[in-house]
Amino acid sequence: MSTKFLAIVNPAAGGGRCGKLAPATIERVRQSGMEVTVEQTSRAGEATELARNAYAEGFRNFLAVGGDGTSYEIVNGLFPDALSGGRPSLGFLPLGTGNSFLRDFTKRGVERTLEALATDARRPCDVIRLRHAQGELYYMNLLSLGFPAEVGETANRRFKSMGELGYLRAVFAHLVKWEHVSFPHRLDEMGAWDRGKTLFLTFSNSKFTGGKMMIAPKADPADGFIEYVRWGPIERLGLVATLPRLFTGTHIDHPLASRAAVKRVDFELGGPVNVMIDGESLRLECRALEILPGAMDIIV
Repeated sequence: MSTKFLAIVNPAAGGGRCGKLAPATIERVRQSGMEVTVEQTSRAGEATELARNAYAEGFRNFLAVGGDGTSYEIVNGLFPDALSGGRPSLGFLPLGTGNSFLRDFTKRGVERTLEALATDARRPCDVIRLRHAQGELYYMNLLSLGFPAEVGETANRRFKSMGELGYLRAVFAHLVKWEHVSFPHRLDEMGAWDRGKTLFLTFSNSKFTGGKMMIAPKADPADGFIEYVRWGPIERLGLVATLPRLFTGTHIDHPLASRAAVKRVDFELGGPVNVMIDGESLRLECRALEILPGAMDIIV
């Protein structure tokens, strides 16, 4: 008996590359014995609606055909219903611009996913819940505040079609406008509030962002913790010198960097700020983050 999947395709991902490659890639999935229903998105947020409706109709196996943004929207369609309903599974056919989450497991992208589908290789994955002033969001890769969020907003707005090169162009654009900001927060409801100025804060479930940038080298998507990385007020030239270390993960050894594995983070931001969450740029007043251990399965 074949396993029934819903493939949600973002044809615009990767500058339209996904729309061209998706039909043949999905046909390869079908040839391995999977029953696949296909839905295409035509606007932002539609993947969330499609996933939510399909989950209510009984689908539990999903394929994200696109980039990180497609996966993010699907996760937000599955949760919070999946916390009380049947356990969902998500596989990735990475045909978009950035596919950061999958890099924790493989560099082979589509080929590795096809192998995992053929052998029904699944593993548990944590999900992180963000409570903000207007509601809740869920993610499986990373949330950032400060420099990466500002860079991400610029990259999405001005350089998205350029992929990883666009992200680097945005980095250098923000080296011109240089600032350190305070994002008052507290870890695991203990100790004093951190109100010091920072270059950035990241709250990760997996290692990579922006394609190959290893912001959280100690993150593990199934360890039941949020990987917290804080970088203090480094100066412009210091960041330029240290930038290559963001791709190796050794930046966390810098004297101005710190990290921790936590289960909850509380914020006192006093208003909305730019947030980068799984490749999506939003403006939110964050209230709290909490880990949902092993809340779903990933096919990899």
